[in-house]
Amino acid sequence: MEFESNCSLMKNTSASVAWSSKLPQGLDVEISHHPITLHCVANLLIAMERLNGGKGFTLGTEFRDEDLLNFLLESAVDEHIVLELGSAHTEHIEARSRAPGFSSKGEYECSVTDSENKCWVLNEGSMELHAMMLQGGSSYHKVHLNLSTYVTPVPSETEARPVALGIKGSNLYLSCITSGGTPTLHLEEVADKEQLKSINHESDMVRFLFYKRDTGVDVSTLESAHSRNWFISTALQQDNTKMVNMCQRATPNRFTTFTIQRHN
Repeated sequence: MEFESNCSLMKNTSASVAWSSKLPQGLDVEISHHPITLHCVANLLIAMERLNGGKGFTLGTEFRDEDLLNFLLESAVDEHIVLELGSAHTEHIEARSRAPGFSSKGEYECSVTDSENKCWVLNEGSMELHAMMLQGGSSYHKVHLNLSTYVTPVPSETEARPVALGIKGSNLYLSCITSGGTPTLHLEEVADKEQLKSINHESDMVRFLFYKRDTGVDVSTLESAHSRNWFISTALQQDNTKMVNMCQRATPNRFTTFTIQRHN
């Protein structure tokens, strides 16, 4: 692979002068009248690459077959690595966008009582839940819930299960919303319950989910999936005016453990 073997010398042409101005001092380009082969073009390109940007290369007039092969292989390997990394990054983004987050698995009816055996009661005027002692014929005021359980593709909780809590016979669901910097419990009407079948872990619909963590036989806590370390809680018996609300576990005069009784 020698330039002299394929080229006739033609110095002082306009093309030669144009190329010579781009080469280091002492080197010249010789142009042939013979048809240019791919072999010559490859030699010329490799020479320019080595002269302009190559490091640790000894200048010479000859390029061996091994030099051409190594140059082409190095370029191919670099390009392959870039493409593989780009493909992996794209696949990672697409996988995250496809992740469903929370998927509904089943549903059952239940009722909830706190540590003082107070039941949840719906105040329809204010659309709030309160915890009250019910006796005799007043037990019909007790709220019954439809508890929906969820699964995730990669479980992040080993001892808790995501659940949604809806008032039986209505479109009302418990939700945790941050208001004034403090998470609070609300009852929201969900017109299309299909929205709750699959909930992306980054969507605002996570406010309807709570982590049910069992701490004993039928005894559980209900932690907000939207505001972690905040739990559904009730007030002491003597204060029935306070609604069922969110609090942190160590909040005084609030109960965060409940007996969840299944009815079917």
